[in-house]
Amino acid sequence: MKKSILMVVFMTTLFQYTESYAQNNVIDEVVWVVGDEAIYKSEVEEARQDALLNDVQWDGDPYCLIPEQLAVNKLFLNQAELDSIFVTDEDVSQTVESNYKRLVEQRFGTEEKMEEHYGMSRDQIRSRLYETTRQEYIISRVREKIISRVKVTPAEVRRYLKDIPSEEIPSIPTQVEVQIITLDPVIPQEEIDEVKSELRSYIDRVQSGEVSFSTLAVLYSEDGSARNGGDLGFFGRGQMVPEFSAVAFNMTDPGRISKIVETEYGFHIIQFVERLGDRIRVRHILRKPRIPAESIDNCLGRLDTIAQDIRLGNHSFEYCVTAYSQDKNTRNNNGLMTFSNAMNPLGTSKIELQYLQQDVAKVVNRLHVGEISDPFVIQMENGKTTCAIVKLKNKINAHKANMADDYDILYDMVSTIRQQEALEKWVREKQRTTYVRISEGWNDCDFKYPGWNKR
Repeated sequence: MKKSILMVVFMTTLFQYTESYAQNNVIDEVVWVVGDEAIYKSEVEEARQDALLNDVQWDGDPYCLIPEQLAVNKLFLNQAELDSIFVTDEDVSQTVESNYKRLVEQRFGTEEKMEEHYGMSRDQIRSRLYETTRQEYIISRVREKIISRVKVTPAEVRRYLKDIPSEEIPSIPTQVEVQIITLDPVIPQEEIDEVKSELRSYIDRVQSGEVSFSTLAVLYSEDGSARNGGDLGFFGRGQMVPEFSAVAFNMTDPGRISKIVETEYGFHIIQFVERLGDRIRVRHILRKPRIPAESIDNCLGRLDTIAQDIRLGNHSFEYCVTAYSQDKNTRNNNGLMTFSNAMNPLGTSKIELQYLQQDVAKVVNRLHVGEISDPFVIQMENGKTTCAIVKLKNKINAHKANMADDYDILYDMVSTIRQQEALEKWVREKQRTTYVRISEGWNDCDFKYPGWNKR
């Protein structure tokens, strides 16, 4: 899969001037100058090498594509200075920690291997990652300011659909509208007491010096952070569920262990590590009480009674949502499930099957419109087990996009095209007023923006 050149450049240029270049005897040189800013050969080579590691496929010569993208970035950064656009440390720091953690876990496995690869300490890596993330945020703000002036009318959308060849009209996959009622199986108090007792024993063992908190996390925690000794890295208050944050952000002493905290994920104990501005770093151990098969069977039986009641016309599905459903995301929306992404930030009830929760999608795929499912078990992403019945409210079969059914999708497509045109126009205009010099051997390229070569 192709990846954004912009993303690759940002994730690689932070490591320019590393010791690995000195070790490989690479002599650095300025290959481009844009305004007052230089682009170095090391930046380009680092981006190319990192692209190879990430299986990026280039649509041309990387020694042309990469420096051009770096040059475009510098145009945006220059405009940000002129417009006094800046970002806060809090915005940048949260993203840096998230990216740093992902870099370690998905790319290297350990911080030690990452330090060895880049020839830098973890603090140096964080520092350079901070700067490139800050630049990325600033460039994004400049781009947003440019495209905010783009307005698309219904007439433009209609004209777009009319003018494109029929074979290029986008195909819309099958979409469904689904209502859901969920009930959570009752967890016996003895199961909860057993988990709490285990967590208290962990606290005692750590405080007595018998074993470290991180070792117990590796051995017993039921969270993905267990492999890192329960370490969650730095995070802001809004990044965790409220119950967890309320306790974690009131901790101040390194090594201190919290009381037992209950969240939708289960039961936690938290060990404070350190604070950095408005962010904290903690370790935690998560344990989940066992749900007996009998509790799940009882839950499914109750839902079966509710489903039969609806089928017999004794109550509407919407009434039963209000009366019984424990799904906080749909309970106030007549049980109607929604899906949101970058294209639909406000959410839409028309959902492709691939975006439904897997257990729900399997059931919905067998239903007819208006039909209510038998009760079934759902394993949620957070590890929680719940039971549900669903109703297929509507189904829109795969079709070619049309104004009546798919205006929002077509509007987004036209908006994206117009925004890209506005950005490209801005770059070309900015080129004309910016000093650019390209070194010999680096200018023999079929650039996306030909205005770089000023002769």
